[in-house]
Amino acid sequence: MDKLQNKALVSAIYYLEKDELPKERHAEIKKEYNRLISRDNVAVYNDRNQVTFGGNKLDPNIKNPLHLDLVRKNKRLEFMSGDFFYYGIFYKDNQGNFVVFVKNSNSSFKDEMFRLSVIMISALVLGLLVIFFLSMYLSKIAYRPISKVVEKVNNADYTDISKAITSTNTNDEIEELIKSYNKLLARISENIMVQQNFINYVSHEFKTPLAAISGSLEVFAQKDRTPEDYRKVVADSLINVYQIESILSNLLLMSGLTKIEKKHSLLRIDEIIWNIYEKLTQKAAEFRTQIDVRLEVENPGKLQFPGNETLLYLAFYNIIENAIKYSDEKPIAIIIAENNNHLEVSILDHGKGISKEDLPQIWETFYRGHNVAHIKGSGIGLSLSKNIFEHHHITMDLQSQLNRGTRVTLTFP
Repeated sequence: MDKLQNKALVSAIYYLEKDELPKERHAEIKKEYNRLISRDNVAVYNDRNQVTFGGNKLDPNIKNPLHLDLVRKNKRLEFMSGDFFYYGIFYKDNQGNFVVFVKNSNSSFKDEMFRLSVIMISALVLGLLVIFFLSMYLSKIAYRPISKVVEKVNNADYTDISKAITSTNTNDEIEELIKSYNKLLARISENIMVQQNFINYVSHEFKTPLAAISGSLEVFAQKDRTPEDYRKVVADSLINVYQIESILSNLLLMSGLTKIEKKHSLLRIDEIIWNIYEKLTQKAAEFRTQIDVRLEVENPGKLQFPGNETLLYLAFYNIIENAIKYSDEKPIAIIIAENNNHLEVSILDHGKGISKEDLPQIWETFYRGHNVAHIKGSGIGLSLSKNIFEHHHITMDLQSQLNRGTRVTLTFP
């Protein structure tokens, strides 16, 4: 519509200002008029609605008195009819008041709209292509750390599964993903090591009693024996069989394969300790040590605790047995006391102790300290006891110094 308005103004000046403009200026207006619009598309009306200039005299849309009056009233009018756009302006001149109407075919408008559509579609397609390739490029940059993680996972081998992925130090979600993956690898690696240690342990622990049984039977079968010899071989074989059975029971408890049929019941902790004391008296004599049990509980009700008697007996047995084996022929103490309204059981020895290097690893299954390799053991007891105490929500704290002894403190909920 801006172009039609310009054409209407040029037409008004060309027809109505001829007598007032210099010839050179009017000649320039004429060139502009001939360039912009054809004479047949212009009509200049006087006050009597008569065409005084232009060649468009018969167009009913322009001759309509209603349109002419609207132009005089509103000073301008624009509308579309059929295949043409119309634009009229009110123009005052020294010759009178006039209405100038121009029209233009909408075919040019359609051509312009088509060209504009082509340009917009082309720009849209080009923009989409640019966005696509740019997003591909940026995604490669953005996901490069993730790609490295995926590549590391795909290339992970059994022999180097514990090898961690290098951190990006970006403190974002990718950094958290790498940390989580490294933790997962560490746990898997630990499980693999436990399995390897398990195989080595089973092979080692089972080899000795099985070799003793097979050796005894082979020697025994070489000739006839007296009834006393039969009984001795059977007794020795049973000792080795019981040892294998004990190892298997502990392993089954550690792996969770054994279903514990007994539910928790109310029991007395001091009775469990005294039963273990009686059971281990002979072992204490073998290791040339003494067990001192001290009961320092004023409220007998504190000694009652709901739990699984079999499991708690096994857990306490392992802890006290360890104290005896590693006491270095020095007496051990078992103190049952109250602390901050909680029942507390402490097992204290003054023996070999645990080195700082071994202390962080003592909870690992099958792990044994470097200073107790000559003492028979499986490396299961401490880990098994800790799991049992945690099952009963009993806090287990272990403090130890090399060659000065170990103190295990159990705090009941």
